Amino acid sequence: MTMTRGLEGVVATTSAVSSIIDDKLTYVGYNIDDLAENASFEEIIYLLWHGKLPTEDQLGTLKQQLMREMTIPSEIIASFQSFENESAHPMAVLRTAISMLGLYDKEADIMNEEANYKKAIRLQAKIATIVASFARIRKGKEPIQPKEDYSYAANFLYMLTGEEPKDIEVEAFNKALVLHADHELNASTFTARVCVATLSDIYSGVTAAIGALKGPLHGGANERVMKMLTEIGSVENAEPFIREKLAAKEKIMGFGHRVYRKGDPRAKHLKEMSKKLTEITGEKKWYDISIKIEEIVTGEKGLPPNVDFYSASVYHSLGIEHDLFTPIFAMSRVSGWLAHILEQYENNRLIRPRAEYTGPSLQSYVPINQR
Repeated sequence: MTMTRGLEGVVATTSAVSSIIDDKLTYVGYNIDDLAENASFEEIIYLLWHGKLPTEDQLGTLKQQLMREMTIPSEIIASFQSFENESAHPMAVLRTAISMLGLYDKEADIMNEEANYKKAIRLQAKIATIVASFARIRKGKEPIQPKEDYSYAANFLYMLTGEEPKDIEVEAFNKALVLHADHELNASTFTARVCVATLSDIYSGVTAAIGALKGPLHGGANERVMKMLTEIGSVENAEPFIREKLAAKEKIMGFGHRVYRKGDPRAKHLKEMSKKLTEITGEKKWYDISIKIEEIVTGEKGLPPNVDFYSASVYHSLGIEHDLFTPIFAMSRVSGWLAHILEQYENNRLIRPRAEYTGPSLQSYVPINQR
């Protein structure tokens, strides 16, 4: 056996969901640049789950199915009201709420293809309502019901703020959802597949994936990027701040990626949206600070920004609270998790790697009175 730390370079399974080849990301063979510029998030959901883009009728049906399932159980709303608002991180709340959903789904443990697809619809629909409802309840506000004629992206922004979102805001948020939807066998997706490979249920798989996404080396990075931008505060402070971090050999969040060598192809789309949105909001400094950081880190370390770097200023410009950045990532990525979970069920084999033992050997038991 050959040990590879972090399983880097190890091919663990086959998949027809997405690919990363020669620094190009595709969903079912469609280049991410093409999809980011042209597709709605609902089209991406259909593409990942069915392996093809939907017709108008198929897309209309999916939208209707999602709309019908956006309501969440009153018991979950009540649980939000019981949390300590200041101490409950939204990712911990989301992890708990998704697990709770399984308790209120009569088909939770029915494992046939039809039941699993219906559960996928429910999870994709309800996760947006969970994030938006908790965000409002912790501020003492009432949850807002979605609008039937709104897109998935528009509905989330509406349920979050109670205001009709602007077209540029919907465009930016839809693009972010498209870009985050899937990313081959990343940590949270692998976690989901390992979980359901035991033939555990979909709710367990998604809950496990959220646990993996919560970490700052995965989904939590964009929240920490915005924290860094806030600490810097102005373009003038960017260079001394970053150079001090680099001198201390501290990690700059939002740069580099294990599977890309020339750069994350998703980053440029959010960079463009960051420029547009910060100009509209009159807070162009967040974009300018980001550009300065990119110049230094890429110039000094050869590390280009990844998708997390500019998503931070995009979400901030949309008026989204910083600790909601990772739950929003989960709202998008659940579409990919579910695609991989459904694929795992279709051709399942228990995922059980080995470990290289490095502990002591040839030891003998010593009675406790002789130790």
